[in-house]
Amino acid sequence: MRALSPVDSVASHAVIFPANYRPLRFVEVIGMAGDDWAALENRVEELIELCGVLSRENRALRAQQQNWTTERAKLIEKNELAKSRVESMIVRLKSLEQES
Repeated sequence: MRALSPVDSVASHAVIFPANYRPLRFVEVIGMAGDDWAALENRVEELIELCGVLSRENRALRAQQQNWTTERAKLIEKNELAKSRVESMIVRLKSLEQES
C-alpha cells in the first residue's frame, strides 16, 4: 500500500501542494535559527494586521450593502406609488374622454 501524499489527502478540496512540499516537523520548528524565527514572527504579524484590515473592510462593505438594500426598497416603494398614480390618472382620463 502506498503512502498518501498531501495532494491525495485533500484531493476533494482542490488544494495542490508544490512537488517539494513537506510539512515542518516539531523537531525542525524547535531547531529554527533566530533569523527564521524573526521572519516567521514578522510574517505572522503581517497576517494579523491584514486580518484586521480585511475585517474592517468587510464590516464597511456589509454596512454599505445594508444601505444599498434600504435605498433599493425605498426606490421600489416610490416606483410603485408613482405607477399607481399614473394608472389612476389614466383611468380618470379615460372616464373624462367617455363623458365627452
